[in-house]
Amino acid sequence: MAQKSVRWPPYVRVAPWLLIVGGLVWNSLDPSDYWGDPLLAAAAVLSGALLTLRDTLAVGVANVTGILVLSLRDGSLGTQDGYLELVNTALAAVLGVGVNLVVARHGRRLARVRSVAEAAQRAVLPEPPRWVAGLEVAACYRAAQDEALIGGDAYALQDTPYGVRVLIADVRGKGLHAVGAVSVLLGVFREDAHREPDLAALADALERTLARESAALGEELRLEGFITALLVEFPPGEAVARTLDCGHPGPYLLGDGGPTVSRWDAADPGLPLGMGVLGVARPEVETRAFPPGCTLLLVTDGVTEARDAAGEFYDPVQGLAPLGPFAGPREAVDALVADVARWTGGPRDDDMAVLAVSRRGDAAGVGEPVRAGAESDR
Repeated sequence: MAQKSVRWPPYVRVAPWLLIVGGLVWNSLDPSDYWGDPLLAAAAVLSGALLTLRDTLAVGVANVTGILVLSLRDGSLGTQDGYLELVNTALAAVLGVGVNLVVARHGRRLARVRSVAEAAQRAVLPEPPRWVAGLEVAACYRAAQDEALIGGDAYALQDTPYGVRVLIADVRGKGLHAVGAVSVLLGVFREDAHREPDLAALADALERTLARESAALGEELRLEGFITALLVEFPPGEAVARTLDCGHPGPYLLGDGGPTVSRWDAADPGLPLGMGVLGVARPEVETRAFPPGCTLLLVTDGVTEARDAAGEFYDPVQGLAPLGPFAGPREAVDALVADVARWTGGPRDDDMAVLAVSRRGDAAGVGEPVRAGAESDR
């Protein structure tokens, strides 16, 4: 996860020089009062806050040189007013340098904090392996703000005796409490994915652990917290995928070699994890065909609830179809992230997690009917 440096618009570098030109021209037109001095001081402070130390020093030298030339021109250099003018201009330049040094120090401190946050992010949400049991995998996490490297969205993938199992989830809330809930959720999934015989039992295990640990996750999550989650299982030797929806947006199936994109909406979406106290029965696990060459794209609501300038929600079916076909899951993930950024045209309101799984090569069960009780592709 590469750190991003702040890049100001081009006009920011030009602004201090425009202020210098404006201030010197104003002073040259009215040398008796030097009304342009505030513009020169603003140029020094602005460059110190936004530009490099070298640029700040250049602005300070330009300010002092300009005032020196004007003082020589109007004959005030040897007078008290002329000396005071030079001292004031030099003090503004020194102030700009001081501001620059303070900002640089805080920038270094922020970089250290970001490195710690990045390490925590990698520990809580490590990058999944590219290949798992014949499946090719790619993932991406984007926080709502560039500075916030960790948040409440999560994904995980485990190779188990029952097949490759995948989790994508979205914790209600923000901040450290949400990160704590994510760490508990992923820890339980990685352990119980190997133990529980089916997705319903796995969801129940997640529910029980969250209920037990809720007291340590903060008041907000204890009283109102819930986690939307989607569990997916790719059984070995079968060209199918089993899904269990716990109040989460359905995955998207990208067809083999074509632009077809379809959403796998659950026939009976279940309640999010953490709401088991309501006593609502968990829905049936659904099974759909997942032949070789296809990609299953799992997302959080940071994708499906991304809005454009008119307030319209982003639709991956409409957005991805013209961009395909994709060579693999990484290309699909990158295309989706870029298209969401294009759609919003600016900062997002929510974190965004994306996980793509492709079945590559031949697989057993292709062309065979899906077992009884399975849903057809949507």
